[in-house]
Amino acid sequence: MQRHKTVEKRDRTSKKANAVNRANRSRVKTAVRGVVEAKDKDAAAAALQKAVSVLDKSVKIGLIHKNKAANQKSRLCKLVNKAGAKTEEK
Repeated sequence: MQRHKTVEKRDRTSKKANAVNRANRSRVKTAVRGVVEAKDKDAAAAALQKAVSVLDKSVKIGLIHKNKAANQKSRLCKLVNKAGAKTEEK
């Protein structure tokens, strides 16, 4: 690594940003997993509401693209609706 102040500062700031981004990506994955692994429709609906909020916040801070968030929200809504239909049939 070069010994310039700007290079050293860039290294420090990129490490901080990397840590923040890693934590936020983990938060998104955990929220999505909560919807997928929900046992009943009520739990899935509550987890979906939280996941949508987390996805919207991740778009706001620039972690993911808005279209990716929209695709994920759509996929999760389909999953919750399908789970609700299965429980109503039984």
